[in-house]
Amino acid sequence: MAEKPDKSNKLKARLPRGLADRGVAEIAATRRMVEQIRAVYERYGFEPVETPAFEYTDALGKFLPDQDRPNEGVFSFQDDDEQWLSLRYDLTAPLARYVAENFQNLPLPYRSYRFGWVFRNEKPGPGRFRQFMQFDADTVGSASSAADAEMCMMAADTMEKLGVPRGSYVVKVNNRKILDGVMESIDLDGDENAQKRLTVLRALDKYERLGIKGVKELLGPGRTDPSGDFTKGAGLKEKQIAPLLRFLRFGEIFSEIEQGEFEEIDTHFPNPFFNPPSSWDVEGNVDYGRMERKAAELKKVNPNGRVYDWSFNLDVLGRVALLFDMNDTLAQGLNELAEMEALFQSARYVDVVPSGESSPDDEDSDHVRISMDPSVVRGLEYYTGPVYEVELTFETKDEKGRSVRFGSVGGGGRYDGLVARFRGEPVPATGFSIGVSRLQAALTLIGKLDSKPAPGPVVVTVFDRDRIADYQKMATMLRDAGIRAELYLGNPKHSVGQQLKYADKRGSPCVVIQGGDEKAKGEVQIKDLTLGAELASMSKDRDEYKQKQAEAQFPVPEAKLVEGVRRVLDRHKVTWD
Repeated sequence: MAEKPDKSNKLKARLPRGLADRGVAEIAATRRMVEQIRAVYERYGFEPVETPAFEYTDALGKFLPDQDRPNEGVFSFQDDDEQWLSLRYDLTAPLARYVAENFQNLPLPYRSYRFGWVFRNEKPGPGRFRQFMQFDADTVGSASSAADAEMCMMAADTMEKLGVPRGSYVVKVNNRKILDGVMESIDLDGDENAQKRLTVLRALDKYERLGIKGVKELLGPGRTDPSGDFTKGAGLKEKQIAPLLRFLRFGEIFSEIEQGEFEEIDTHFPNPFFNPPSSWDVEGNVDYGRMERKAAELKKVNPNGRVYDWSFNLDVLGRVALLFDMNDTLAQGLNELAEMEALFQSARYVDVVPSGESSPDDEDSDHVRISMDPSVVRGLEYYTGPVYEVELTFETKDEKGRSVRFGSVGGGGRYDGLVARFRGEPVPATGFSIGVSRLQAALTLIGKLDSKPAPGPVVVTVFDRDRIADYQKMATMLRDAGIRAELYLGNPKHSVGQQLKYADKRGSPCVVIQGGDEKAKGEVQIKDLTLGAELASMSKDRDEYKQKQAEAQFPVPEAKLVEGVRRVLDRHKVTWD
């Protein structure tokens, strides 16, 4: 008597936390989505490049948000030559290494795109994974604001290519120099405050998740989360925290200014982009002294005295200039954004009102594609200039009927220091990244991405085990004709009925059957599984049933196998990408 296998030591199949398996439907949807993104990127002249999943740890650098130790946040190991390797945490740092290593052979500016999995060694949670897919595009070697503006316009075009209509997304734009300028005004400039600035940056980036109260705690002594874990704060004083919170609350303040509810006099002076400070009527203003001081403070904002056409975005930038204490860094950030806005206007990505005409009462939010938003921070430390995020503005329901708002599904910015780390000379660069996994979930929920798997292959059944070569020949005929085909390779004792159930599970449009009788006649039977499923729900007494029954399974000469299968495929419009 044979001994029973010992199952006490069998290995338990389990998926690691923070990771996910993906089935055929999700993979097919990703493929379709990626091809649409690729089409837009290539239309803008970007070309593909691939970098490996592993890089030397020092090449990746310490730029992750929420991490305070060099190797925390990444998966790392020490190679046999004692050098540390890490899985990439994004696609930008590896690109910087690639460009630096191949600098002499690349056309500059170098425009490339790449997509793939990235990895974060972080505590997993709802919607927070350790592995996720990104799709990036970058321009390396151009310091022009046009390169940054183009990224934003391409982001808008990509959303619309994926079926997200105007009014359901917005590309939010800011400049890291504006935040740097605000920090400079509260004495957080200089190398000695580098770590404190990084702590401030990470705190501000949590605004959407923690709100003003949580951010204020992180800017001050620190915050204890609901689990009891304490995060040490930046240790700022109240007078330092106030301008930073004003920075985050700019949207609310802007509304108060528009409604005449904000009392600070400076915010009611002329917008320096529509009315350059050099032309202000200072002497005619009741607040002569204050206006004169503000005009002098703003002399580096719009220094060429250009009179811009009105747009909501320039209205925002002008209010920022009036609201905060000005310095060279902040002024530079505002001027760069104004240059980008002029390009958006020229390419008709924003609505404008020619100078001299009245501005509208408010912006038509249903058609906003690109919006200046000072609250956009971006958590990665390496950004040095314009930064941008793509936000989905619609609200939808999940499978349980709960309200879901996806928020940011992509972002990027200028990172002029990454390639310079390798070359020791300035190399300007800007890029944009789509969070494929997050965007795919959103598009699937709103029905903009077909999540159905591609049709399965035509299954050639095995009626007679001794004639396996004949059945293999049929599968080969179909494949040679460009039709996906599979020879049934399951248990040889399985009946044709069991093989049909297998084909159903595979999503096969039809199966090929040849028993002894068909072989003697030189025929094969083709069974339409899609039509067969329809017949199961129809009344057998109807004429339509009898007609479809004849169509659901029919014989064809063996030499006409391909034509017979194509009849079924054409009937149901079956194609494989």
